[in-house]
Amino acid sequence: MKIQKRKPVTMITGYLGSGKTTVLNELLKSQTGERLAIIVNDLGSINIDASVIKKNSVVEAEAKMIEMTNGCICCTLQEAFMEQIERLSADDNVDKIIVEASGVSNPAAIAYGFLSYQKQRGDSGVYLDSIVTVADADRLYNEFIEDIKGTDGERSEDPDILNLVMDQIEFCNIVLLSKCDLLCRKQIAELKDVIRTFQNEAEIYETVYGEIDPEKIFSGKKFDYDKVRNSSALQRAMDREEQMEELYEDDYGITSFSFRDPRPFDYDKFIDLISYRFPEELIRGKGYMWFKNDDVHVHLFEQAGRNSSVTEVSNWVASMPKEEQDAVFAEFPEIKQEWHEKYGDRLNQLVFIGKGYNKDEFVKDLKACLVD
Repeated sequence: MKIQKRKPVTMITGYLGSGKTTVLNELLKSQTGERLAIIVNDLGSINIDASVIKKNSVVEAEAKMIEMTNGCICCTLQEAFMEQIERLSADDNVDKIIVEASGVSNPAAIAYGFLSYQKQRGDSGVYLDSIVTVADADRLYNEFIEDIKGTDGERSEDPDILNLVMDQIEFCNIVLLSKCDLLCRKQIAELKDVIRTFQNEAEIYETVYGEIDPEKIFSGKKFDYDKVRNSSALQRAMDREEQMEELYEDDYGITSFSFRDPRPFDYDKFIDLISYRFPEELIRGKGYMWFKNDDVHVHLFEQAGRNSSVTEVSNWVASMPKEEQDAVFAEFPEIKQEWHEKYGDRLNQLVFIGKGYNKDEFVKDLKACLVD
């Protein structure tokens, strides 16, 4: 009788724009010899994070990837998520499973659902090895720290979002402080001290560009549900349990919408919009785009809080010589099916996430940046 070895599941969580995908890409690059399966969950209908991984990961061809969209694996997609996990546990070509949760997922709910499902089945082929929370050090320090300390009188951030950020950091066994190059040593030390006031168990590591020793993630401190749940900080959080359960159901009031248009953006107009007229209510923006003055390159747009960037990531197939195009079509026929008569595969495909924003007004501003 063959005894199946239980497979470890590493969960990567963190608030919108914290750098989860960057960390995941770095972990993938460092893995050799192990056969990986990756589940990427995105709140929006377009899974931009999965696309980023596919475009940038050097091991994409060797890893199984599953995309889960239009909901969170902590609530609306929880059952479907566990079904995927169990299916992968029976796959002899998978040694390890890595999950990137959406930016508004609550790790406590994911862990509880994970363990409850296993308890009901009794014969699960997987176990929750680690919950890693990626926290944007720059944004935590500049936007959240005073709210967390409670020293500024009135909260400057939405309390629902603040609770989500704190919950994500509280309920994990590893905290990765990303973008530490944007802070000085004194600021990082202050931030760590504040985190320790409500998270006194997890290992805290600093990262820049998502680089982290994989041994610290896969061979370090293991996730202990009871220990994390019973920590003093989480016990205090349980005092607001009924309120938080209500928030879980509507993803903390955070919603998303996608913007698709094949026409190019005017670079100067778009940069002006995101630099000076970008709605404060939009927490996160991301996606692929192209500009009138550059019809060769695919540009990745990313926005998190007060930070935004536009960077080249690859080339549009429409800009390639015909021989190269034919080779791409042969391998990826779906590209040809969606080919635009005028623009080819060039397409602006953006997702925006926020709370209390005026979608119609912002879409109007985006369209005003387009040119024919």
